[in-house]
Amino acid sequence: MTDRPQDAPEESAEVSEETAAGSFGEAAAEMANETEIEGGEDEAAGPPVEQQLAERTADLQRLQAEYLNYKRRVERDRELVRENATYQALAPIIEVLDNIERAREHGPLDAGFRGVAEQLERVVAAQGLVKFGEPGDAFDPTIHEALSHIGEDPGVDVTTCKVIAKAGYRIGERVVRAAQVLVVDPGERDEAPAAQM
Repeated sequence: MTDRPQDAPEESAEVSEETAAGSFGEAAAEMANETEIEGGEDEAAGPPVEQQLAERTADLQRLQAEYLNYKRRVERDRELVRENATYQALAPIIEVLDNIERAREHGPLDAGFRGVAEQLERVVAAQGLVKFGEPGDAFDPTIHEALSHIGEDPGVDVTTCKVIAKAGYRIGERVVRAAQVLVVDPGERDEAPAAQM
């Protein structure tokens, strides 16, 4: 009796190991078969690698183009914000510049006031504020405001700014204030002297 119980556990241990080895082997074989079947389905159902690569490349190029467009828009918007801020800061100073110009028309400026006026003009010029409008300029309604029409002048070929009431100012291509002008139209020229020669 003592021999049998010892024999029994040995046999059951051997059976368990064989069963376990058989089960593991079967499970591994089954997994290998499933992998082969799934791999075959992927190749049959899915697009080839070259096509996938081409699709991913196209996606990447599209994303890169979108990013570059976004970057350009941000830079353009940033520049517009900067121009608007400069415009808002410099527009009120134009009246001060007009007063300085009127003071110069009445005589030379005092030394102290002249220094301040010149410094102010340098500062606004450095910020991009440019003065325009001279007598003799051809009238352009996009940059000139005609206050009055003062007749005809045979010496001009087109409508011309004869008198500048207030100079105009611009920042880059943006007009801050149109030049206020008095204009003349071209008049009929006397052709008789030219015919006699």
